[in-house]
Amino acid sequence: MYRICLGTLIFALSAIPQTKPPEQNDQPGARFTSTSNEVIVPVTATDEKGRFISNLEAKDFRILDEGKPQRISFFSHNERQPVVIGFLIDQSNNMRIHWQKYQDAILELVWNLLPGDKKYSGYLISFSNSAELLVNTTSDSEKLADKIRKMKPGGGSALFDAIYKACTTRSLVQGEPYEPRRVIIIVGDGHDNASKKSRAEVLELAQRNLVTIYAMSSMAFGFANEDKDVLEQLTTETGGHVEYPLNENIYKDISGYLSNPQDAGNYALTVGTGGYAAEISKGIFQAITGISGEITTQYVLRYVPDVDEVKADAKARVFRRIKVELPALPNARIRARIGYYPAGVPGSIPGAQ
Repeated sequence: MYRICLGTLIFALSAIPQTKPPEQNDQPGARFTSTSNEVIVPVTATDEKGRFISNLEAKDFRILDEGKPQRISFFSHNERQPVVIGFLIDQSNNMRIHWQKYQDAILELVWNLLPGDKKYSGYLISFSNSAELLVNTTSDSEKLADKIRKMKPGGGSALFDAIYKACTTRSLVQGEPYEPRRVIIIVGDGHDNASKKSRAEVLELAQRNLVTIYAMSSMAFGFANEDKDVLEQLTTETGGHVEYPLNENIYKDISGYLSNPQDAGNYALTVGTGGYAAEISKGIFQAITGISGEITTQYVLRYVPDVDEVKADAKARVFRRIKVELPALPNARIRARIGYYPAGVPGSIPGAQ
């Protein structure tokens, strides 16, 4: 009996994420490797019209890990759940056109998601020719706001390096990635022409660190964006989504835009008009409402997968696929991470998985 109890205790301790609070002598870039015994799955459920479904219980969900049903060991749908949010702001030349409006919107997003409670922390990374951690992890939104007010776009875009920095150099909050969980919000168009890291590399790093990525695209409707799939892949495969505030809907009531050809081009003619400017602001603020609303109202599920299978996959560095279902609501739309790596790798967030 003593050996059985001791063995149970050792297994339980091994399932606890090996994190620690940031200390005064913590150095950015500290390295750490751990194993994923308990899998955390933030979930967003909406109906066919995109409205949040907010009355679900644990029994309504089914999680499949490599096709096998799992027993949900933890379920939460508390409003204002603890979270650490990385704000990754594009400062390339492409952000110049509507920068002031985006600047105002980013400030609102920061104030909304970091209300001054210690349960909610954030950090700020800007990226142009290189990525820079401007503000380390803090609950003080004014530290981020002060830096955001001083931002001036110009240069290239090192988006992937910014994601890599978010997953390697900031200070931790005790309890990550379970409570609080980890979120990244990218504001930009997805273009990258200056990074040393690749898309595949940082996507894997985000997945290993159980980070959910959201994005607010700065690309305007009617302009070609060869990098649209970048933001779509980064968000979809980590359980987030992309908001497109400058999509075609904002022009439906604006006479002249994209309808009256001229030598100078429609954009030059209408970009400063009051109606157009008002619609731009409205679209951007609707986007931040969508992102902040989803982050603060998600369901959080956790489960412990088959230990022997996970150990084997961890050794082989295999990505395990998961699927979340609502059997009683087949038409519901679900956003959740598509899978996880059973083991972390060197170079992850300090103390991270």
